[in-house]
Parts: sequence; C-alpha cells; structure tokens
Amino acid sequence: MASDMSAPTGITIRPCTKGDEQALALVGQATFLEAFAGILDGADVIAHCQRQHDAQLYRDWLALPAMRLWLAEAMPGGAPVGYLVLSPASLPVADPRPDDLEIKRIYLLHRFQGQRVGQRLMQAAVEQARASGAGRVLLGVYAENHDALAFYARCGFAQVGRRTFRVGRTDYQDVILGMTL
Repeated sequence: MASDMSAPTGITIRPCTKGDEQALALVGQATFLEAFAGILDGADVIAHCQRQHDAQLYRDWLALPAMRLWLAEAMPGGAPVGYLVLSPASLPVADPRPDDLEIKRIYLLHRFQGQRVGQRLMQAAVEQARASGAGRVLLGVYAENHDALAFYARCGFAQVGRRTFRVGRTDYQDVILGMTL
C-alpha cells in the first residue's frame, strides 16, 4: 500500500500480525461496551464480548489469508485504540457477488473519533479491496447507530439491505451498506 498510514493525529495504523490478538480483543470488548452500555442488556453485552471478542477468534482470523486486519495505535507507546477487519462477504444481500468483500468490524474508542482515524482505517481497507479485485465492499451496522451511519455515508456507502442481528436474547435491526469500487 503506497499511502502513509501515520499522520499528525498521534495515531499509527498498521497491518495486524500474529501476536496482535490480545490487542484486538481488548479494543473489541472496550468499544462494544462503550457503544452499547445502556442500550443492550448488560449480561448480553458481557456474553457477546466473551464470544465475539475472544482473543482466539482474532488469532484464527489472523491465520486466514483471506482476512485482513489493521490496528490503530496511539503514540507514543503504541496502545491499541481501534481496528478494522476486512473479510470475504457473508452478509445477506439480495445480489451477492463473488468478488464482494465485507468490513466485518471497524471499531475505534470514542476518545479517538473525529480525528480521521476511522477514515484512515477505511482507506486502508478500500485500497486493499481494490488491489484484490473486489467490485464492492459491504458492511452491517446497527440501524440506530446514527453517528456510524453518517460516517459510512461520508465514506461513500449506501444502503443495500437489512438484517436481524442477535445479541443475547434480543434481536436488533442492522442496515447493510455497500460501496461499489
């Protein structure tokens, strides 16, 4: 990738490597809790994080050649503050394409939002998707997450579908967004 992934924000973005699974799990758990505390049932948040943000899950993803992950780190020190996961698409859309890729996760601690870090993570994923020959990038987002929806619209995504997403015992509505490359 030709673009400079460091910027004056004090955040460095780099591709993940083996050994980053603990940092990914920590950021995944922290950002999920930060985003959904007071919205989702607390026990459901904890159970979801234990399953969906377990270090072993990230270790497995890092071992898959089709998965690409980037980590955002605060400088100095390199503390993990965000990440993005790009994967083969598995979202329920009406017109699935064999070259679709999915932004499975893009998480950033609230304190670091508004500093173009999300845009830089997205740029890395879109550049990788184009380089791999993908024709479209998809993602799913909680339908009531208005800040995220606005961010994705600014990035060039538009609604292409909906899905139900279960956390614990409750179903939530997600919007599926797509960007043609």
